[in-house]
Amino acid sequence: MAGPQPETGVSDQTAVVRLEATLTGRVHGVGFRYFVLGEALALGLVGWVANLPDGSVKCVAEGRRDRVERLAVRLREGPPAAVVDQVSLTWLAASGALPAFEVRSGAHRGD
Repeated sequence: MAGPQPETGVSDQTAVVRLEATLTGRVHGVGFRYFVLGEALALGLVGWVANLPDGSVKCVAEGRRDRVERLAVRLREGPPAAVVDQVSLTWLAASGALPAFEVRSGAHRGD
């Protein structure tokens, strides 16, 4: 893992980042969204999770890199009844505009 940045002395792990994750497999009807909600709240993250019409789950989370990375690991595991076949992760700069972490309906319009 990278050490402190030379100019600022701030560790890469404490930088605030955004993760957009899409998960496929048996991820609907198994409590996946509420599993993600619990994990994200425990890690102090903001964002949302929603079931998508194609049977996948989308999660958008922002927070300290080390905490968002922990969420990414938990997304691959999922709750006991889930079978996660594929996880697509996109790392971006944080928007800083997300409210507390929430479960959204499949009809949401993003953020």
